[in-house]
Amino acid sequence: MARSLTFAEFYPRYLREHSRRGTRILHFVGTTLFLGLLLAALLRQQPWLVLAGVVAAYGFAWVGHFFVERNRPATFQHPVLSLLGDFRLYWDLLRGREKF
Repeated sequence: MARSLTFAEFYPRYLREHSRRGTRILHFVGTTLFLGLLLAALLRQQPWLVLAGVVAAYGFAWVGHFFVERNRPATFQHPVLSLLGDFRLYWDLLRGREKF
């Protein structure tokens, strides 16, 4: 059985797979849409908006991977670590610790 990756081991790989500006912009837009729709779902008590947010987030991210970065999303092999990576990159972009 293969050893599990830690997030600290995974994140440098995640950043390499998100190295192009267009990919990062698309991920940022998708995550922003997800967070906005999550907030709207909570405020309006409409759970279907969470699903819409997930579709928007993955839609933008996957366009970035398939057409800009030209690689496979890490979600397929490491869904939890990839999700954590998405939120970490988003936060780092907001704070200026990573560049678009």
